[in-house]
Amino acid sequence: MNRIIRALDEAAGQRIDAFLATHLPEKSRSHWSRLIKQGSVLVNNKPIQPRYTLTASDIIAISEPQQAAVPMEIPVLFQNDDVVVINKPAGILTHSKGALNQEYTVADFVHTLTSDDTPQRPGIVHRLDRATSGVLIAARSKDAKSFLQQQFSQRKAKKKYLALVEGAVTDHEAILDWPIERNPKKPQTFRVGANGKSARTHVRVIESNAAQTLVELSPATGRTHQLRIHMAHYGHPIIGDLLYGTARPHQRMLLHAYMLEITLPGGERRTFVAPPPRELQQQ
Repeated sequence: MNRIIRALDEAAGQRIDAFLATHLPEKSRSHWSRLIKQGSVLVNNKPIQPRYTLTASDIIAISEPQQAAVPMEIPVLFQNDDVVVINKPAGILTHSKGALNQEYTVADFVHTLTSDDTPQRPGIVHRLDRATSGVLIAARSKDAKSFLQQQFSQRKAKKKYLALVEGAVTDHEAILDWPIERNPKKPQTFRVGANGKSARTHVRVIESNAAQTLVELSPATGRTHQLRIHMAHYGHPIIGDLLYGTARPHQRMLLHAYMLEITLPGGERRTFVAPPPRELQQQ
């Protein structure tokens, strides 16, 4: 649905989400609030927040997706007044990449639980790739969001992943210390490169045979696709990684964020664990 609405004199002083719910009653106020946060509602060609107060003659432009995103089942590991911790399923985006994205995302799920009104990514403080499953924490308020973001930026949040990789990893433990840069030949990807940003990953072997190895990966930095790039450069790409791996097919990429250690608002240090999928469980 695409439409243009000119606010009349009687709309002046109203919050835009309330105005739209009254003017277009076929959709609820929470629906309009979500679209506003996604950037699908503009006033005078500028994005706004649901609390925006209208003035007479404001021009409202609405670009609503034709189909609403279909909610997905997302397991909750922990929830209190400040945070919600989930076990993100593989195949779901952490947050939308565009204002008109029609997919259901983690941010859509968190939107119903948070007072943070950041467009497209309310409550989101870190992300997992679409193909990666596992522990993800989100904030239920702006104060909690700032508190958690600071820990990620200062590398005080500790994360561990499980991955099934190709071939036999001969080193029981290894430190992969290779900088990562954008790949100019494929701008949507990254690569190890001397001009890149520093990136460091600790690798520990759990189980191994000639065909594949189950490893624990602990990133000391948080570069985009870091674990996938490092393991591919190491000669052991993650099984099912269609972007950095080989042609070996699998129903999903076998990378799972199984542990997150972080301090919650209030000062309590907690460790959250997401049970690994069957393919990554030790036999």
